[in-house]
Amino acid sequence: MTIRPSWWRLSLAAPLILCLVLGAATAAQAQTYPSKPIRLVLPYGPGGIVDYVGRTLAQKLTEGIGQPVVAENRPGAGGILGTDTVARAAPDGYTLVLMDPAIVINPTLQADVPYDLFKNLQTVSIVSSSPEVLVVSPALPVKTFPELVAYGKANPGKLNFASAGIGTTPHLAGEMFKLRTGIDATHVPYKGIGASYTDMMSGKVQMAFSSIAGALPFTSDNRVRALATTGLKRSSVYPDLPTVAEAGLPGFEVDLWLAVFAPASLPAPVLSRLNAELKKALEAPDLKVALAKVGVEPRGTSPEEGAQFVRADFDKWKEVITDGKIKEN
Repeated sequence: MTIRPSWWRLSLAAPLILCLVLGAATAAQAQTYPSKPIRLVLPYGPGGIVDYVGRTLAQKLTEGIGQPVVAENRPGAGGILGTDTVARAAPDGYTLVLMDPAIVINPTLQADVPYDLFKNLQTVSIVSSSPEVLVVSPALPVKTFPELVAYGKANPGKLNFASAGIGTTPHLAGEMFKLRTGIDATHVPYKGIGASYTDMMSGKVQMAFSSIAGALPFTSDNRVRALATTGLKRSSVYPDLPTVAEAGLPGFEVDLWLAVFAPASLPAPVLSRLNAELKKALEAPDLKVALAKVGVEPRGTSPEEGAQFVRADFDKWKEVITDGKIKEN
């Protein structure tokens, strides 16, 4: 019979003890989260879809999660500055970002993105989908999408198109428009799409692919003119407008989806709680009504489904940028 020293038996038990301790700590973390306000970073200025959906969602999350969810605008560099703030934050569930497809576009389009999308960020949930709307200056002598294309071809170099910044979906939609039509147009980036409307009304820029949320205040009183939307079907907000595909560019589609991201290595119980609260908020009837007003359809996915979707959209836009030889300005 072999007699083992007591330290040997303790060494065998150590992993089990460690697992029990960690398990208890994880369970405690799940029960106490959140214990302070949560910060939801919006990486664009006021007036666009990220701002509108972010503030609407923050209010609904506050009602259900038991702590204030504070929406904070941090615009700059096409969403990179605000997103980097979250990528560098502690992975504790108290700093989140609501971001659009620019988050998958920027890493290919720009060489100096300071974070790794797939190593530094965790998809919590895809929040929504919506088309963009193509708007033009009232000073431009066009009233339909085919007239815009004809004008652009007859006046090479005379069209400027605005965007919410380099690498944003409005930017890439404009680049796709150029590629598909062969029109020579100049990209003019702004810190947010809302900031471009003064110049569009005056004719300094002639067109933009805008979020519906950003466009509505200006199209409702004809300060700018809406020509088409970018979904596979017509928008409920602009039912009389054709889609770009209907109007002459078959297969043209741009989905301005939004998703909530957190710093990578978020504890599983915290991730699960956040995902559940987002799904509950997105199912609320009053939130659905609020989003429908600006042509946004709520979604809600698991973190795994969201991560797969983000990877697929990254691959899609990477191909567009590479094939189109689109470069950072």
